[in-house]
Amino acid sequence: MPVLRLDVEYDGAGFAGWAEQPSERTIEGVLRDALEGVMGRRPEVRVAGRTDAGVHATAQVVSVAVPAGARAPDAERLRRSLNGLLPDDVAVRAAAPAPDGFDARADAMSRAYEYRILAGPPSPLRRTRTFGQVGRPLDRAALDTCAAATVGRHDFTAFTPTDTHHVFFDRTVLHCAWGDVGDELVLRIEANAFLRHMVRVVVGTMLDVARGARTVESYVALLDGAPRSAAGPTAPPHALTLVGVRYPAPD
Repeated sequence: MPVLRLDVEYDGAGFAGWAEQPSERTIEGVLRDALEGVMGRRPEVRVAGRTDAGVHATAQVVSVAVPAGARAPDAERLRRSLNGLLPDDVAVRAAAPAPDGFDARADAMSRAYEYRILAGPPSPLRRTRTFGQVGRPLDRAALDTCAAATVGRHDFTAFTPTDTHHVFFDRTVLHCAWGDVGDELVLRIEANAFLRHMVRVVVGTMLDVARGARTVESYVALLDGAPRSAAGPTAPPHALTLVGVRYPAPD
């Protein structure tokens, strides 16, 4: 069955997340609506990362199985047609034929997110892209130490809601570091996979450390499978963006 790869960007502010839900505006829902309008049939899609409500993406990857009996459309023509049907807060940035059997979710080796904190004065133009309510000055050295400790394979039970569909909580973090981008403090984190809310709870807990509300040692202890109640708050979704998905190099 022919498969297409779509690289999708979206502003998550107006959506109830990725996954299609009855009576809710979702990215998957509007994308499948547009695909149906172009293909004449509603195709099945697979996504690299199921983002939560309010979370953005600059590099989401979607695989589209061309329905049986339908001819695979020209990829560039499909991209233009989809963007003509999609709302302004979603765009297909690239479209291309994919290898047979390509699955955007199962074939992904890692996903990368960025969480942006505005360290300086408020910015009205960035209020939907940065988390600016950080309160007292932050201990940058503590943030860096927490980030370094997060790299590796750990049990992230403390960093996901107790009411969850997950049954396996180990994840391998390949990269985790804070960087300065102008007056923004940006956490970039890459892992083989993420639990629901994982990045946001990591950020919320690190900020507790950086404000002096908990110690670096207590943060590190959470990485051994502590309960959710032991970790910090869930940081707001609007400052989180999916920025990359890595796949094996083609043969």
